[in-house]
Amino acid sequence: MPDGKEITLETGKLAKQAHGSAVIRMGGTMLLATVVSNEDAKEGVDFLPLTVEYQEKYASTGRFPGGFFKREARPSENEILTSRLVDRALRPLFPEDYHADTQMMIMLISSDREHLPDSLACLAASTALAVSDIPFNGPVSEVRVARIDGKFEVNPSIDNLSRADIDIMVAASLDSIVMVEGEMKEVSEADMLEGIKIAHEAIKVQINAIKSLAAEVASAATKREYNHETHDEALRHAVMEACFDDCYAVAKAGNPNKKERSQAFKAIKNAYLEQLTEEELAAQASLIGVYFHDVEKKAVRKAILDDKVRLDGRGLTDIRPIWCEVDYLPYAHGSAIFTRGETQSLTTVTLGTKMDEQIIDGAVLEGKNNFLLHYNFPSFSTGEARPNRGTSRREIGHGNLALRALKPMLPSSSENPYTIRVVSDILESNGSSSMATVCAGTLALMDAGVKIKKPVSGIAMGLITDDGSNYAVLSDILGDEDHLGDMDFKVTGTEDGITACQMDIKVQGLSYEIMLNALNQAKQGRLHILGEMKKVITAPREDYKPHAPRIVEMRIAKEFIGAVIGPGGKIIQEMQKETNTVITIEEVNEQGIVQISSSNKESIDKAMARIRAITATPEIGEVYSGKVKSIVPFGAFVEIIPGKDGLLHISEVEWRRLENLDGILKEGDIIDVKLIDVDKKTGKLKLSRKILLPKPEAAN
Repeated sequence: MPDGKEITLETGKLAKQAHGSAVIRMGGTMLLATVVSNEDAKEGVDFLPLTVEYQEKYASTGRFPGGFFKREARPSENEILTSRLVDRALRPLFPEDYHADTQMMIMLISSDREHLPDSLACLAASTALAVSDIPFNGPVSEVRVARIDGKFEVNPSIDNLSRADIDIMVAASLDSIVMVEGEMKEVSEADMLEGIKIAHEAIKVQINAIKSLAAEVASAATKREYNHETHDEALRHAVMEACFDDCYAVAKAGNPNKKERSQAFKAIKNAYLEQLTEEELAAQASLIGVYFHDVEKKAVRKAILDDKVRLDGRGLTDIRPIWCEVDYLPYAHGSAIFTRGETQSLTTVTLGTKMDEQIIDGAVLEGKNNFLLHYNFPSFSTGEARPNRGTSRREIGHGNLALRALKPMLPSSSENPYTIRVVSDILESNGSSSMATVCAGTLALMDAGVKIKKPVSGIAMGLITDDGSNYAVLSDILGDEDHLGDMDFKVTGTEDGITACQMDIKVQGLSYEIMLNALNQAKQGRLHILGEMKKVITAPREDYKPHAPRIVEMRIAKEFIGAVIGPGGKIIQEMQKETNTVITIEEVNEQGIVQISSSNKESIDKAMARIRAITATPEIGEVYSGKVKSIVPFGAFVEIIPGKDGLLHISEVEWRRLENLDGILKEGDIIDVKLIDVDKKTGKLKLSRKILLPKPEAAN
């Protein structure tokens, strides 16, 4: 690599029955990638059934998996996100007419916990494809580039990455950027583009290494022959001749209603089908569907490129109408509706305690997460009836993008004691629902009283181009424009810079000039959307909602942590039950950080008083009102503050001599005592009661 880091590529040693396999190593981190593709496509399949599975083996870091079964099970969110990064880089480079089931599996088999494996996963996958006989228009590779202390670094260490203000993953072929995704701390468009360029230079080195390795593998020299599509060029021409003008008219009509546009295109197709005999329909219906889609795509693209007219009638830079509302749900801690055109998000914020933190227990990454963002995309949002079987990979990916967009603007841990969960439910969708989530999330956080630094908005940009010289950048794209276009570029940020991005490019040779134009146009769109959001709420509420939990933080000396918790948690559990609070304690920097949570201020005050009493340091000469805990032959033990007992010797109970304490003291009595001494070696407390009593004459 240009920066002196060494990456090795190996094949032919492991997994030799796979159609292609490779081992990638950087430091002590190693990944094994395997690919298998069926010889033939299934009947009726007209797409690429590609599955990418990334899995981290716990043995790679010498750890046991958590849970009851103690084995790797369903993929974690981190593994799913890495799988998506690889999938999005590979998928556009397979031949359009290749439809055989293809499975890519990438396993982390060793990790030094210094080099993040996700930045090597695509390199491993592309190498496995390169040494196979599977058709692929690669190689492609992917790197992470981060700006750390003002300097860009490719594939930085985990420790260095924590100081980065730019952290992006870039995938590219030798001549084209394919995908970008990452998070930033309010950086400029030019700085982000500089990071992409640096990533591309590193990727070129990796691709040349892949080519060199593949050249040494005899079986990779000839790619397999296949025929997964059979076409009728005469029919293709006939459909184009019969339907293009009508489709072009619909594309130029500028109807803002998605359903009506869909019905108009469908009517053109049905009119053509009605001209055919039953025999022709049986033989040609599936191909007509393919060719009509091509006609529709060409008509829409021509209307945009030649006439600068979009499907819904907007100009290239126009943003759809926006309306917002906050505090829509009376008992949520924060809520907002964000609607842009035919895309709508209902988002909620829930505030919790440290007990609600998410535990991260991966093979490489461990820890806790106190900011969660969940994105849900039910089928009714697009007018479809389909089973909702758990969270999809797409939902996880879109939620992660919105989380990365908002995370840089959250208050610091000292300013925010809460665990925060944001949930976006998409109620309508026609393009850019993840960006609607970012906008609704900002509004809901402000409605909840979370002191975010600045509002964040997001926009999805599109691109229509013919040969690169004639192109149109589209602001706030529709779903159809995403599907029929050449780029989907999502950008989020504040008034002062970018916080996250996600870009998928479907054409080769896209210039940096076009990307910069798209970024600058996106900035104008973001600022317009922020202006619309500010019409509803301009800053976080001064206080949390009345029904939101209140959290007070206390700091206690490290040695008192055990006293507050008590044996087996007895004391802290009793306090929580008696005060109706939730209390958590965490040791940080040789201190105990205590958080007390309740929706009732009086309950919090009671718990704080109990903890202050436990952590108080007894002072010689002070008088305490204590409880007699036990009677012994030589006196009584008195609890002067919670958890701290002192000995009241029988000689210190009264001025007169006592043989025992019968009839004088009993367990449970509340008496005043004075602390007269503390043993320097043992810390034992010596108490006196008689010193507070009048001294009899005879005793003088």
